[in-house]
Amino acid sequence: MREFAPAKLTWFLEVTGRRPDGFHTLRSEMVTLDLGDWLSFDEGDSLTMTPDVGVSTGPDNLVRRALDLVGRRAAVTVEKSIPVGAGLGGGSADAGAVLRWAGGVDDDAALTLGSDVPFCQRGGRALVEGVGESVTPLAFEDRLVTLFLPDFGVNTAACYRAYDELVERGVPLVGRNHLEAAAVRVEPRLTPTLLWLRERYGDVILAGSGSTCFVEGHPEGDDVVESPVGALRVVRARTIP
Repeated sequence: MREFAPAKLTWFLEVTGRRPDGFHTLRSEMVTLDLGDWLSFDEGDSLTMTPDVGVSTGPDNLVRRALDLVGRRAAVTVEKSIPVGAGLGGGSADAGAVLRWAGGVDDDAALTLGSDVPFCQRGGRALVEGVGESVTPLAFEDRLVTLFLPDFGVNTAACYRAYDELVERGVPLVGRNHLEAAAVRVEPRLTPTLLWLRERYGDVILAGSGSTCFVEGHPEGDDVVESPVGALRVVRARTIP
């Protein structure tokens, strides 16, 4: 059996608060793309990533954790297309695909694997709130998007720490992505990248904590563009239900 694991794109992101346990509450719109991984399931008990993208296949891998959650065993091969560490939810998408293959679980159970997993199990387009436990489906909208992928990532935990520091300093964090100011502090190369992209493509948005940047539409151009901080891979995608 094969299951598609579509990438998750955060269309907008608002940080609405911080809980006593340290987790941040969010309000965001998420959509799934026709860019994604493929998972193949066979008899056995193994996990293989192809190509080898340097991701652990041990007990901490979200595919293995999802299998444990549903009490299943399988020999799983993940054909990776979602870039690792790019803010497109690759691990969560793979976990969501495992849950769908196994018949699905409720959102609270999916949340134990990660904040993006409840949405990634469902897919489509949704308003996601809280720490990911509230997923409200929205009407599908067919959108074309172009992704710009740097060869570096952004550590999500470090991004939220930087966000908290900015809040403590009274820095206003508004706009379509409340994490952008924090992300560029963690990864300074994002600042010239975003400036350069916005000069050429207009309303370019940072996806979540990054490092993927995106713009609506399919502007003409090459599959790789040279920015001031190096080459950016260009991926043209569209939303799927």
